[in-house]
Amino acid sequence: MQRMTLLLVVLASLGGCHRVTFEDSVLSKPEVRYRVGPLPKTWNRVWLEDNDLAFSEAGTGRALSVNATCKGHDDPPLQVLTRHLLMGFTARQEVSQGLIMLDGREALRSRFLAKMDGVPVELELVVLKKDNCVFDFTYVAPPGMAEERMPDFDALLAGFKAERPG
Repeated sequence: MQRMTLLLVVLASLGGCHRVTFEDSVLSKPEVRYRVGPLPKTWNRVWLEDNDLAFSEAGTGRALSVNATCKGHDDPPLQVLTRHLLMGFTARQEVSQGLIMLDGREALRSRFLAKMDGVPVELELVVLKKDNCVFDFTYVAPPGMAEERMPDFDALLAGFKAERPG
């Protein structure tokens, strides 16, 4: 339980915006609207301040989050945005990093091993800039436990589509 609490705190620290609705896999807030791919029923939505979407898988220590920031981010490179997501983590070790296509744009996908408050975690991070917004996708799992649910994260990404608000 302590590990799940820590992972939820980690997700809360990764940023986001307020006043969101989420229905039929579509998230809407005043400045942006976007769709994500469906997740299996093993993922439970959790509400965390400063996060658009966050999900956890009971008893496993796995968690996912999706955020969009559409104001106050200037235009930093994808590598800089990824480093921002790593703030607060120690003993960071990059496992892999490369460009992928996401909703018709290049996005940077990275895998790291790191520690948060001394607890080891695996991180899969994706950052994307589109329509004057920065989108970040985060998957956190205990070491050695990420691969089992990586297809869920991939499906979430595959279903992503930024839409015009309204």
